[in-house]
Amino acid sequence: MNDQQLRAVQAPLKDRYRADPESAKKTLRVQGTLDLERIACRIETGRGPVTEAGLHPMAGGDRSFACSADMLLEALIGCAGVTLCAVATAMTIPITAGTIVAEGDVDFRGTLGISKDVPIGFMAIRLIIELQTTADDAVLEKLAKLTERYCVVAQSLSEAARPTVTIRRV
Repeated sequence: MNDQQLRAVQAPLKDRYRADPESAKKTLRVQGTLDLERIACRIETGRGPVTEAGLHPMAGGDRSFACSADMLLEALIGCAGVTLCAVATAMTIPITAGTIVAEGDVDFRGTLGISKDVPIGFMAIRLIIELQTTADDAVLEKLAKLTERYCVVAQSLSEAARPTVTIRRV
């Protein structure tokens, strides 16, 4: 997709959202089924095979299931990667290839309840993007800033969109 094709696809959406801001709001929903016997959760992805999440080996898992923390990093890579591609396309930045890596630092003493002084969750997250490009450093700096700014997952993490937990009887 080139910059004109991207604009052609997004222009009617932008026009509609400007004219009717409520039409831009959507509640995204993903569902999982608990597997208490195996301490896992089956997640319906909507795009293919079901993913089963379980304990990370550092919390007692055996790697037979995906780790939810890894999945969060995967979601971040997916979102940031797509965002970067769209921004680079819109800015007509020549990129011939690229990779993106997400790293997150976790101290498992927190999630295992060993120490109340240790945070539960990621203490730091880094995205490392390597591009084959002829673009100069100033353009790449702008690309990085816009990728971070428009990535839904990155912004959700940075703005601490804290989940609320509600338990209902069924």
